[in-house]
Amino acid sequence: MKDETRLTRLGRPHDERGQVNPSVARGSTMLAPSARELYDFPPGRVHYGRVGLETHQALREALTELQGGAGCALTSSGLMANTLSVLASVEAGGRILAADCIYGPVRNFLLTTMPKFGVKTEFFPPRMGAEIADLITDDVQAILLESPGSLTMEMQDIPAIAAVAREKGVITIIDDTWSAGLVLKPLQLGVDYAAQALTKYVGGHSDVLMGAVVARDEALFKRLQATERSFGFHTGPDDAYLALRGFRSMAVRMERSFASAMTIADWLKSRPETGRILHPAHPDHPDHALFQRDFTGGSGLFSVEFPGWDIPASERFLDALEIFGMGFSWGGYESLAIHCDPQLKRTRTEHTHDGALIRFAIGMEAPEDLIADLERGLAAVS
Repeated sequence: MKDETRLTRLGRPHDERGQVNPSVARGSTMLAPSARELYDFPPGRVHYGRVGLETHQALREALTELQGGAGCALTSSGLMANTLSVLASVEAGGRILAADCIYGPVRNFLLTTMPKFGVKTEFFPPRMGAEIADLITDDVQAILLESPGSLTMEMQDIPAIAAVAREKGVITIIDDTWSAGLVLKPLQLGVDYAAQALTKYVGGHSDVLMGAVVARDEALFKRLQATERSFGFHTGPDDAYLALRGFRSMAVRMERSFASAMTIADWLKSRPETGRILHPAHPDHPDHALFQRDFTGGSGLFSVEFPGWDIPASERFLDALEIFGMGFSWGGYESLAIHCDPQLKRTRTEHTHDGALIRFAIGMEAPEDLIADLERGLAAVS
């Protein structure tokens, strides 16, 4: 079956009850049928509600099968999905290589929290491939990817990096929120852990915070699960249900968002105010060839350069918009825009762009209305 069909079927009961959706199962205490099974419980029996009941299991199964992995851990946010992946992969005395374009809160975790565990981080240029081998020393334990980066949209050569890492015994992790595990299959390209914010395209309605990590094989999954349970991570059943609900319509929403984004990107490209269009599916993008090779589709998140603009000009543009909202999430039904320059941080390389960088997240609105809104914003600047 194609993924569009699988999204409607994965994680469903498919039993004699005829129930289309799994129930929302809430529970903390789980009673043992005997004193012996209180401690020696058989596989498949949940001994405590923190590990999740059938609602959680339905979502885990759906995400695992979509990605083609061995198992899934659920977290309370996309940030925690990334941090759990890191914690499962490294130990004291180790070092992490991270793409210099990674999500800001993950960068903060690597620089402020991981040193307390005796783990250092080195950032590498975000347009890197097999040459990363030159950076892998004996103390490197994990490589953290984000392709495309969530603000500046650079891409790494995922299969090339994964192949080098496996040869050297290094775990690879990717934040694949942009693709939602639907239009890119990082585990099939050799990555070990695929982390994402279910808050975005899977949830799809801007009303749930959640994350997930899918492991490539059983050994990696056991390592991930042991870390998840030792830290006491837990997610609520209602959030799992909402994520599973959004999962069903994700392909349709992403296809619409992507198509509208390309229409808007082409329109912006025709405007004299804009510079490069930083959407990997757009010919303007310097890594367009990697996108065509590895992705089967795209999403509605992209950035645009506005040469000659400063932060006050960006603020006038954003404040004049009436349909686009201003917010740091994306993947919901509403379109969003933010100016990126106040939060751009780099360690290894500077992101060079002329003027201002503005990121757009395209939702479900008619692209004609969004274009009219952008014209309103451009007029406010000129």
